[in-house]
Amino acid sequence: MKTGRERALLATVVFLLLFAQVLLYPGLPQLVDALGQPAGLGAGTPLLAAEFVGVILFVGGWGALSDATGRRIPYIIAGALAGSLGYLVLVALIDGAPPYELVLLTRGLQGAATGGAFSLAITMLLDLPGGRGRNTGAVGIAIGLGTMLGAPVGGRLYEVDVRLPLIATAVLFVLAGAVAWTVTDRAPTRSRPGLRAPIRRVRRQPGLLVPYAFACVDRTTAGFFALVGTFFFQSRFGLDPGATGLLLAAFFTPFALLQYPFGRLSDRVGRTLPIAVGSLAFGLAIVGVAFAPTVTLVAVVLVAVGAGGALCAPATLALVGDLAGPEDRATAVAGYNIVGSLGFLLGVVVGGGLAERFGYLTAFYVIGGAEILLALALLPALFALDSPDGSVAPGSD
Repeated sequence: MKTGRERALLATVVFLLLFAQVLLYPGLPQLVDALGQPAGLGAGTPLLAAEFVGVILFVGGWGALSDATGRRIPYIIAGALAGSLGYLVLVALIDGAPPYELVLLTRGLQGAATGGAFSLAITMLLDLPGGRGRNTGAVGIAIGLGTMLGAPVGGRLYEVDVRLPLIATAVLFVLAGAVAWTVTDRAPTRSRPGLRAPIRRVRRQPGLLVPYAFACVDRTTAGFFALVGTFFFQSRFGLDPGATGLLLAAFFTPFALLQYPFGRLSDRVGRTLPIAVGSLAFGLAIVGVAFAPTVTLVAVVLVAVGAGGALCAPATLALVGDLAGPEDRATAVAGYNIVGSLGFLLGVVVGGGLAERFGYLTAFYVIGGAEILLALALLPALFALDSPDGSVAPGSD
């Protein structure tokens, strides 16, 4: 019962962090305009990318520090509170014609703070007993629900005032820190991994490169939708932020609701099949979005995108937990989040660049096609990790 309570509380922390973060996305064009920049991909790309640069640069340090000190909770709280402060600074910059470099620096520091809180909350869920697929399914449904609700709620808040999503995010981050404070710190015995620990961890267990690669590919698509999808839906169909948020929810709803059962499925059938099938379906459905001629058909295809993502996401994270030892699990999860954030950054930068130079349809074809091709290329390495009887990969505890 205690494990179930802790699973619920930690999933709540993950939910709050993602729900708050996604509030920003549906009104990116409006936020860019309020910050005194042209409301297009040229300014929207760095605004979204800066946050993930911060995650990439600092999340490994958060994981190494947690493993070295044998603590998780204090760093989750610190990261959440620092992220809240960053969003309040961003509120103060609106309508003040700030240098855009200052805005981007603020976003980078937000990512550095909240990326650590997010990564360590996920690590604590992987620390729990009770089946790693179940635990990563809890992570997945928390992420999915946060993004599913964050998109439409953020869109509505933007329609009232462009500052409201930022203020709400700051409040929700404080709430996430408060919930984390109620959880028992279950970190294993301290170790001394150091800041280069994610690299050393991969050298000791090169199999981690497989789930890392899938995470990078899948998150590239997520980053593409967060930026290019928002601008595409508004420009092609004339949607306002509220309607954009509701359309994005067509993806996030199945992504949220299916992750827990699919995570448990990976405990029974192994990680390979869910990752392989989910990634391929993910890529095919993304290309399908570009062909859909109406908002209704786009929503139908987005449901398929969400289902594919829900199939592969918890199994990929569970595979990281399978391959990592308890003494440096935070470091391994930090590596997972680094490559995932790198993928998100690539989706934003590459997707935004393709859309701006060659058009939205070309960007959808390239990103969706890359997801399919890279998933196929990684399949042999993924099958090589599977145990002979098809059960969960070695290393689960």
